[in-house]
Amino acid sequence: QVHLEESGGGLVQPGGSLKLSCRTSGRVVRMGWFRQAPGKDREFVASIHWLRGSGNYADFVAGRFAISRDITNFTMYLQMNSLTPEDTAVYYCAARLLTAPSDWSSWGQGTQVTVSS
Repeated sequence: QVHLEESGGGLVQPGGSLKLSCRTSGRVVRMGWFRQAPGKDREFVASIHWLRGSGNYADFVAGRFAISRDITNFTMYLQMNSLTPEDTAVYYCAARLLTAPSDWSSWGQGTQVTVSS
């Protein structure tokens, strides 16, 4: 288990940008972002292999988001561009650990992203 803490959420107008951050307290195999909108199920957004830096994205991202990480700072980022009201949700950071590399076993508390004019 590791401690994860998200930051960077806020209110932005349609077409605007936000950059989310998630810092981990320890070693991880992979980190990712999930989101949950009001009345909707939690859904996958993007993930990144911690050492290799290879990422994958949900189809709805459509080139608008970019995931990255800073190894020395133990921090993962999600650059979000061309935001729409459909992107409004609580965004959660998650991690897969060495002890359970196939499971999203660690979760942050979430950061609110609201896209509205």
